[in-house]
Amino acid sequence: MSQPRRISRRRAWTALTLPALLCVLAACSADPAAGGNTDAAGPARDASPTPTGPPGTLFDDFAYTGADDPSLAAHGWAIRTGGGGPGIKSTWSADGAAFPSDPTAEGGKVLRLRSSTDGTAQGTTQAEVHTTSRNFFTGTYAARVHFSDKPTSGRDGDHVVQTFFPISPSDSSENYSELDFEYLPNGGWGSKGPQLDNVSWYKADPPDRVHNTLERRLAGWHTLMITAMDGKVTYSLDGKDLFTSSGKYVPREQMDIHFSNWLIDLPFAGGPRTWDMKVDWVYYKADEAVSPTDVQKTVAGFHSTGTDYIDTVPKP
Repeated sequence: MSQPRRISRRRAWTALTLPALLCVLAACSADPAAGGNTDAAGPARDASPTPTGPPGTLFDDFAYTGADDPSLAAHGWAIRTGGGGPGIKSTWSADGAAFPSDPTAEGGKVLRLRSSTDGTAQGTTQAEVHTTSRNFFTGTYAARVHFSDKPTSGRDGDHVVQTFFPISPSDSSENYSELDFEYLPNGGWGSKGPQLDNVSWYKADPPDRVHNTLERRLAGWHTLMITAMDGKVTYSLDGKDLFTSSGKYVPREQMDIHFSNWLIDLPFAGGPRTWDMKVDWVYYKADEAVSPTDVQKTVAGFHSTGTDYIDTVPKP
């Protein structure tokens, strides 16, 4: 189960400009069958201060040309670098983030987060991408994520953690909030794995959280959903509910969204190895409980109209 992040996470807060990419309102009710793969390769997109589309909605298909694409920052994303935990401290690197084409992605491209190690701290890099605006609170969070059970290269056995989670910008916040999907193919912290942990936090330090563990091998693509509405948080995997928290274990302040791929420890030095996690798309709807079916329908509608990005979520 997830451990507390006792060292402050470094954040890159930047003055950002929002994009101009049309999203037709009818996309939200389009037939999912209409959606096909879209090759989003090409030049970086222009930005505009007035995006259009359904209100209170974030959708990103990660159709970027690379980590240096200006649209990535303009669309409110940062690649983490520098210090802090969790995992192998001070090993966060922009080298781990890329946006390759992928024939298995619904939109044709993915965000790939690659962590690598040779068994030493000096030879380790971890990867994380996060939003830079803390304007996500109650509502529906969803992402299509590809988990890995085996390293892309090198020997198996690392205690890797592949994650999707909204979290408070400060670990010391009085209203600390964090909602986790964490996949541990080889376990960690004394567990053997494979396992998917869902964790709802009330405090980071000392840790105060509730959790559920699904003991199952989950290599491949999955749709992860968190619905935070009406005083409870429900986690679901591929349309099936896994765990619900309530009481004090619900969001209490606005959060930002993170995807990360990191290593709990360094269990052996047996040569270099790499671990990949992929994200096809991310979706958020403010203040509404959206069903898994309607999430897929909405995303298919965006794909069918060629919409790679929309952000109409009110800013704090």
